[in-house]
Formats: sequence, structure tokens, C-alpha cells
Amino acid sequence: MFKVEPYAARTLSWWYTRRDQIDMDPPYQRRGGIWSQRDQAYLIDSIINEYDVPKIYMADFSFGDSYLNAKRKPYAVIDGKQRLEAIFSFFDGRLKLEKNFEYGADSTLNLTGLTYQDLKIRYPQVAEGFDNFNLSVMKVITDDESKINELFVRLNRSKPLTGAELRNAMAGIVPEIIRDISVHSFFERCVRFSIDRGGDWNAAGKLLLTEFRGCLVDTKRTHLNKFVEEGQRSEAQPQVFARAGERVVSVLDKMAVIFAEKDSLLASQGSLVVYYWLVRSIQEAQTRPVREFLVRFQDEAQRVRRVVRASPGGQASAQEFDAELIAYNTYTQSANDQGSLEARYAILMRRFAQFEETARQTIQMSGR
Repeated sequence: MFKVEPYAARTLSWWYTRRDQIDMDPPYQRRGGIWSQRDQAYLIDSIINEYDVPKIYMADFSFGDSYLNAKRKPYAVIDGKQRLEAIFSFFDGRLKLEKNFEYGADSTLNLTGLTYQDLKIRYPQVAEGFDNFNLSVMKVITDDESKINELFVRLNRSKPLTGAELRNAMAGIVPEIIRDISVHSFFERCVRFSIDRGGDWNAAGKLLLTEFRGCLVDTKRTHLNKFVEEGQRSEAQPQVFARAGERVVSVLDKMAVIFAEKDSLLASQGSLVVYYWLVRSIQEAQTRPVREFLVRFQDEAQRVRRVVRASPGGQASAQEFDAELIAYNTYTQSANDQGSLEARYAILMRRFAQFEETARQTIQMSGR
């Protein structure tokens, strides 16, 4: 069953009073809060000035019970989440009209910087027009998850969705496991790179792909997409993918202890897979000095990078500087290549072994 048809005309105030009945975060959705304040205010400007607003698509579960309705709500947003968030924010008083706002129906009214509550008090006729604006909402009735996912992707094909957001909307076991991994405290507490546009989904996908293969592999967008598709059609049982996800979570448990809050070592995703594979490869008793080692290693690598860049033509002799650090910096320029990942991991493992040996010798010397 798959049917798409318009709802009868319903106003913004009608939808606002039923906002708690709308699932704003179904699995295929991109994250909220992506629009800037200016973007949101521009939509409110368009509504108050009675311009057309693009359609919103809702999965309608009021027709009956559906296994897709995980949150037991009659509606779930398929497309239009950012618009609804902007509208609800204005109703709630968390969004103001822009300073350059002009009211087309009466240019003598100065509405700049006003909230919805201000309009209700000072210009009730304008607030009433906002209340009664008819939002064009399409009703999607289906019990087939793949149809909803496909509709979301098709509606957003012309929009700048990230690869992670598109993969999240794909069917199969892999996106589900990636979402489960992405809510680990490691991503919430330790990483400094942005997760607003599915950065944590993207990183979690790379870790899952690597763990599933059991070795360092290419983690480019095309390979991640093929991995999701493999999960859809693979003869392998879902438990195989699930077990890989469990192993990722086990390593992230260790990493959440090793790395600091909003760690500068995790300012970008470029080294995450290498750090993951390092932690995965060492014994539990070895994890304590990992962060100290990585901080020292990265400081030295950055120092070498600065000196090399300042050298004539950006070139430096391996005799002048540590050849491994020069090589490591070069490999970071192709962060998602299998060869780069393997080479950086090998360098880190050698350096970590040297770091541990130096620490042991220091302890032995101090005990004499």
C-alpha cells in the first residue's frame, strides 16, 4: 500500500496545537536545528506576507496500527522538518522577525524584531493572519518503510543532503546500526568535529565498515554507500552486521575513557579510524597512556609540518627531519584511502611501542 494525497486545508495553528502528535525524528530524517535563525525568520516572513511555501509531507498513521509507528503518534515528518521547526519556534516565542522585515499589506507598520507574542498584543490582525495561514501538507499512507525512505530521498535529491544523511534514509540493517553507534557517549562527549549534518553518522559508518571487514579499508563515500547496499541484499544474516556493531561499541567504550571532553585530538574525522584501530589492537592494560602518546605525537607532527612548509619550496630533507613524521603528514592528506589508513596505523603502532619502552626504561632508571 502506498498513497500520497493532500490533507484538507489546515492552518498553522491547527498543526501547532497538535505538535506533540507529530514524530519529528523518524529514522530517515535529517537532524533538526540545521537552519540558521535567518533562514527560519525568512520562512516566517514569507508566511506573514502570504507567499507560497513548499509542501510538507507527513506519514499518516491515523488510518490504523502500523509497525512503522514506533513512537505511537498519528503523524511523522517525511519532508519539511526544518519548516515545521521554524513555525513552532515562532509560535513559542523563540524566533523573532528580522530587523529588515517589511509587511507588504501595510508598510506603515513597523514589525521588525517582534515575536509572535508581540504581534498578538500589538498587531492582532497580523498574528491572526499567521494563525490562519493554510499550510500545504501531503498525506502519505503506507506500511512499507522502503517507500517512505525512497520518497524522502527523492524529495531531497535537489537539496544539499550530506552523504551520511542520504545513507541514513536508505533501507536495511546498516543505517539502523549506524544510528545506534552514533548515540554512544563518545560522540556526544569526546568528539570536537561537527555532528550537525550527520557527522557522527558518517564517522560511525566508517567504524562499522572497518570492523565488519576486519581490517582497514577505503572509507570514502562510495564505499560507505556500497556497504549500506550490501546490508540490504547480502545473504549474510543481520546478526553478522549486529555483531560488528557490538564490537564497535566495545571499542568506543574504551575510547570514551581515553579521550577528553571535546578533545582537540578529535577536531576532525581524519584520524578517527586510525585511533580506533590503535585502541582496538592494544591490550586493555595499555590504554591508559594512549592519549598522552597521541598528544605528544600530534604536537611533534604539527611542528614538523610547520617547519616543512616554511622550508624552501615546502620541501624538507628526511635527514633534517623525522622521515616518518613527514610521511605521516603526507598520508593525512588522503585520510579515507586504505593505503593512508594502513600506513598511519603502522607508524602509530611503532611509535607507541617506542613510547612504552621509553616509559619502562624511565621507571627502571628511577628505581635504581
